[in-house]
Amino acid sequence: MSRAAASRALDTRDGFESSEVGAPILSAREVRRSFGMDVALRGIDLDVHPGEVLAVMGPSGSGKSTLLHVLAGVLAPDQGAVIYGGREISAMGEAERAELRLGDFGFVFQFGQLLPDLTAVDNVALPLLVAGRRRREATRQAEAWLQRLGLAEHGRKLPAELSGGQSQRVAIARALVSEPKVVFADEPTGALDSLAAEQVMTTLMELARDSGTTVVLVTHDARVAAYADREVVVRDGRISGSGSRS
Repeated sequence: MSRAAASRALDTRDGFESSEVGAPILSAREVRRSFGMDVALRGIDLDVHPGEVLAVMGPSGSGKSTLLHVLAGVLAPDQGAVIYGGREISAMGEAERAELRLGDFGFVFQFGQLLPDLTAVDNVALPLLVAGRRRREATRQAEAWLQRLGLAEHGRKLPAELSGGQSQRVAIARALVSEPKVVFADEPTGALDSLAAEQVMTTLMELARDSGTTVVLVTHDARVAAYADREVVVRDGRISGSGSRS
């Protein structure tokens, strides 16, 4: 799907407010964030477009994960604004931001962060259950996603019974089961060997592009960033470079 087509698809989905094709779905304006005396972000300006896969690169401690968490509304900026679909996330209350994360955003983390006492299918169904879906419907959708990712026979297994690559594909299914508009992936292959990492990234990119989902991907690995449409480099809390792969 082209970026223009993805933009048109997302601009017409319920709840997304955009007045023109190609307008950013997510923006940061002069965003600053500190943790005590440690300054993590120093005035970040960034636009993310509908259907785009954006890689945020940088060395450890550069501020890239903090930027992802601020963009996703997990952290509030000390200064500046984060705008999603015309709404300022940074001005919302915690309950409203939590609702946004549950409905419009999906998350994939380095270690999957699956709940250890739930089976794979129950982990995938969890966002739907929290959103109020009936268990039968949520389970059916979760099973369909596991089948789509080649994990149908692993649905009743606990996370401890899965390989690292399988766990990450379960995490991808959980991130996408509620059809989010934006997926935030924080070092999603950091704990995997090269073969499993390639499988996970191929799966994530195929699914995201098929649905026109926007992806913000944090990584320090150039091989992972190569899957993106565009990359930005964060150093010392600032964007020091950017480039398109088109």
